[in-house]
Amino acid sequence: MSDGAKIIIERASKLFLEGSVVAFRNVDLQINSKEVLCVVGPSGCGKTTLLRCIGGLLTLNSGRVLIDNRPVTSPREGVGIVFQHFGLLPWKTVAENVSFGLQMVGAPRQLIRERTERYIRLVGLESFEAQYPYQLSGGMQQRVGLARALAINPDVLLMDEPFASVDAQTREVLQEELLQLHDRERRTMIFITHSIDEAIVLGDRVAVMTTRPGRVKEILSIDFKRPRDPAAVRSHAHYAELRNHIWNELRPTVVEEAYERHAS
Repeated sequence: MSDGAKIIIERASKLFLEGSVVAFRNVDLQINSKEVLCVVGPSGCGKTTLLRCIGGLLTLNSGRVLIDNRPVTSPREGVGIVFQHFGLLPWKTVAENVSFGLQMVGAPRQLIRERTERYIRLVGLESFEAQYPYQLSGGMQQRVGLARALAINPDVLLMDEPFASVDAQTREVLQEELLQLHDRERRTMIFITHSIDEAIVLGDRVAVMTTRPGRVKEILSIDFKRPRDPAAVRSHAHYAELRNHIWNELRPTVVEEAYERHAS
């Protein structure tokens, strides 16, 4: 364990249905302070389940997760989570959604107002405070979810395929904005994605997981300097090498699963 370790995952396993389904088994990972670790893997390999265990939303069957050398046994202060499907409260406005977490912990009114205004401005929604989720595009809704997670001032940000539900162009815009945000406010981040491109563009390292029961097959360092320009990353020769390498690691399983789905 290095001195910079923020999150430690040791021999972590998660089983469902009385042990008949193993989401992941004997996962070992270390995430350093202010690092962005992206996790890729086939569908069903336990990526989202692992993230929920790190966030304290699910309990492990064996092994442990440590944040700041303290075991995670339940949701805790200082950990923000952004989900794929936004999770916004439809009866609340943008401002009310962003401030919801602060209100739940009883933060002072002045702090709630300051943080809400700050993060709405930071994600570019300063003229939409009074709008409701149904009045927003998918990309704008995801910005609200991100602002809500950031408003609690987390040390750790857990992101579960947050851009998967938006169109390709919006996804690239959100990737650029997340990179800029990380440059301004460095946080430890775990980012789950099916997109190899997204993992390379955003991550300091990429963890490649196997099919179920998931385990960490390989961890790759992404050496592009920050601040990062996504277009420059994608045009670099090393980007193609990394993408091909990760795809070759995943391809056999992905192709096999596709054949099985077609056959059924």
